[in-house]
Amino acid sequence: MKVKDIMTKSVISLDSNDTVQKAASIMSEHNIGSVPVCESSNVIGIITDRDIALRCVAEGKDCKNQSVRDIMSSNPAIGTPDMDVQDASRIMSERQIRRLPIVENNSLVGVVSLGDIAVDPKLNNQAEQALSSISEPSTPR
Repeated sequence: MKVKDIMTKSVISLDSNDTVQKAASIMSEHNIGSVPVCESSNVIGIITDRDIALRCVAEGKDCKNQSVRDIMSSNPAIGTPDMDVQDASRIMSERQIRRLPIVENNSLVGVVSLGDIAVDPKLNNQAEQALSSISEPSTPR
């Protein structure tokens, strides 16, 4: 099965100069935990609710003036619509991520999540394996 068959096609993105407050507001409005960050249509990063909590709030930064670029994760893993779902699941497992931006002709066209993979009974095993790797506990500092 191809990623294009299961990915979410209506994707919200942010500009790298948008504020962290705007990112949090969009996440709240759409009940999502991450948003791809683009320049033009190129995906240059991803910002998560965890990035906001750890890289902005915990450090006492002003989310109204802090730009997304300052706290996003740069150079995110990306996939293509024609890649096999098993390959997407492997990437997500290796990179310990729950969502993979999907790009075609250098433009963001969708996102595939563990949830997208898990809802298909034929793909449930891939989702289970990816989640197992993603959920490995980290070593405390």
